[in-house]
Amino acid sequence: MPFRASADPASYRTAPLTYPEVGGTATLPMPPGYHHLEQSRHLGSGERVFDDAARRILRWDMHRGAGLTVRATSTEAEPGAIVVLGLGPIRIPCRVVDVVDARPDDGTRERGFAYGTLPGHPERGEERFVVRFDERTGAVTAHIRAFSTAGNAVVALGGPLNRLVQGVATRRYLAALVTGDSAP
Repeated sequence: MPFRASADPASYRTAPLTYPEVGGTATLPMPPGYHHLEQSRHLGSGERVFDDAARRILRWDMHRGAGLTVRATSTEAEPGAIVVLGLGPIRIPCRVVDVVDARPDDGTRERGFAYGTLPGHPERGEERFVVRFDERTGAVTAHIRAFSTAGNAVVALGGPLNRLVQGVATRRYLAALVTGDSAP
C-alpha cells in the first residue's frame, strides 16, 4: 500500500528526496532510466512579461492557475522550501532543490526553480520551471523540464496514463503563465 501523504508541508522538513540525481533537470542530458519531459511556450515580449511570469512561477501562482491547491513553508520558492500540492484527495509533496536567477553569457535572463519529490509523491524525480527573457529580441519563453518514474506499485500500474496526466499538468502550467490566471 502506498505511503499516505500529509497535507502539512512542515511534516516533511526532515524527509529525504526520493531520487538520487538532485539537480538533474539542469543538466544535458537528464539522468537515464526515467521518463523525460521538455516543453516550452512563448509568453510574449518585454521585461514586464518576464517579471510577471517569474513572479507567478516563484510564488506558486502557476500551480494554482493549473488547478492545484498549494500549501508551502514559504510564500515564494526558496532553497529547501516544502510545498504540498493537492489535486482532490491526492497529495503531491516536493522540496525546492534549486532557485534560478541567472544571466547566462548568451544575452538572456532566467528565473525559476526546481523541486524534487518527497515520500508520498505519486512519482520519483524532479521538475524545473524557468522563464527566459532574450534581451536582444525581447522574447519571453517558459520552459519546463522533468524526469520521473512511478513512485509506487499502484502508480506503476497506470503506465501510459501517468504520462498523459503529466502532459496535461504541464500544458496547464504553461497556460497559467500565458493567461496569468491564478486561483485565490
